[in-house]
Amino acid sequence: MKRFLKVFLAFGVVAGASYGMSESVHVVEAKTKIVKYQNCKEMNKVYKGGVAKSSKVKNKGGKTKFRPFVSKALYNANITKDRDKDGIACER
Repeated sequence: MKRFLKVFLAFGVVAGASYGMSESVHVVEAKTKIVKYQNCKEMNKVYKGGVAKSSKVKNKGGKTKFRPFVSKALYNANITKDRDKDGIACER
């Protein structure tokens, strides 16, 4: 009985934590102001690592100093700034 209770509680903690994380991602996405930047220099003033369309994309260009901000809507507004087509615009 104790073993079942431990497994049940562990599952509840994991499920609750993953639900809380997905909610926070949507809140950040909703608060992000969608701006179309003229060039990468302007974008990097606000987002030092650039903007990625997903947290799963990998940089093709090599080593970078900063981690990109993840926002699909912001990336789509500035898709022309992604010259190497790796899913990250203006990575540094």
